[in-house]
Amino acid sequence: MYIAVLNREQNHLKLNQYDAATGDLIKTLFEEQDEKYVEPLVPVLFLKNDPSKFIWQSNRDGWNHLYLYQANGKLIKQLTKGEWEVLDVKGFDAKGENLFYVSTAESPITRNLYALTIKTAKSKRLTKGTAVHHTQISTSGKTVIDNFSNIDNPRTVQLLETATGKAKTLLQAKNPLTAYHTEKSNLYTIKSNSGDLLYCNLYKPLGYDSTKKYPVVVYWYGGSHAQLITNSWNAGAGDYWFRYMAQQGFVVFVMDTRGSDNRGKAFEQSMFRKVGEVQMEDMLTAVAHLKTLPYVDAANMGLFGWSFGGFNTVDFMLSHPGVFKAAVAGGPVINWKLYEVMYTERYMDTPLENPKGYADTDLTQKISQLKGKLLLIHGLQDPVVLQQNSVSLVKSAVDQGVQVDYMIYPGHEHNVIGKDRAHLYQKVTDYLMMNLK
Repeated sequence: MYIAVLNREQNHLKLNQYDAATGDLIKTLFEEQDEKYVEPLVPVLFLKNDPSKFIWQSNRDGWNHLYLYQANGKLIKQLTKGEWEVLDVKGFDAKGENLFYVSTAESPITRNLYALTIKTAKSKRLTKGTAVHHTQISTSGKTVIDNFSNIDNPRTVQLLETATGKAKTLLQAKNPLTAYHTEKSNLYTIKSNSGDLLYCNLYKPLGYDSTKKYPVVVYWYGGSHAQLITNSWNAGAGDYWFRYMAQQGFVVFVMDTRGSDNRGKAFEQSMFRKVGEVQMEDMLTAVAHLKTLPYVDAANMGLFGWSFGGFNTVDFMLSHPGVFKAAVAGGPVINWKLYEVMYTERYMDTPLENPKGYADTDLTQKISQLKGKLLLIHGLQDPVVLQQNSVSLVKSAVDQGVQVDYMIYPGHEHNVIGKDRAHLYQKVTDYLMMNLK
């Protein structure tokens, strides 16, 4: 058995080999260390026809890549390399000579399938077009079902021959929105203070008039293991609420700040020991950008986020009061001492090691700085961000005479799902309509 073992600080990994019958440690194959944190996410993958070798995924060079090892722990070679991420390994062909993987080699907002020849460490791109490809590979490795979309194409499903590159279209989806008065968004980038490109997605209000100014709704997340914007249908959004709000006369803006996923180790680790800080810096950059747009009504802007995005939303409203007139924070972390230990300490260290970082992110101590309207939403049975978080902020607000709004969803956990989700979005829409228009 091969088990990746982390220390409490999560900055020192040992890949250990154990006896499967007794559980005894045989040896440590290799170690990985990082001044911030190491995060093993994928187990070892033994070669299909050669159990004396395995593939290990690591971002030790700053990007998630594939490394070939002897089963005894000796590194043979790095199989993939570049300033891009391997996102998913799909498996081997019939002979085990080639490995299929998905990467962001073309762009952080695209996904393409590659075939990697293990012997030579040479890769060949199989899918075509600037898009997000979801693929299934046959057991022989000779054919691929390629299901892809981009911001202009709702969905194409093709049967792809890996050897020749020939493709046969099985399905071309029609635009599901042809019966609706709506427009697609605009994907582009702005530059952060750190020099990083930040991907943005902007919907202009329906019936846009260049001589008018419109209120703004900004949606964000900004935490690890999440990416809001991709070059896929509806720009990667999981629902059509952004288009709906544009129908209602809002400029709708979405951005992936530093701390988000699939942009390399440095981009995510920028928030180490100070979660929220780089995210707020990037939001200030976004606000400055929005204010340059002649059709933006900067006096009527709203902010919306959930979970980590809920934390970022409350943090921004209290740390930079007056920028946004109204905000909605769903399932927000209010005090990182109350959140799950392994996740929190990966990015923040322990409260003993980082007292300032934890103090700066205890939002109950900032509530007196609130200007504008704030709606907190929480699932009553939330086991992820405990309701204690938002309740503690309400208690602090009451103690200090600050008015906030609060909504619970009985029977729901961290995300409000099912038929009640429509109620949630109506609640959010009504709140922003009431306070921004």
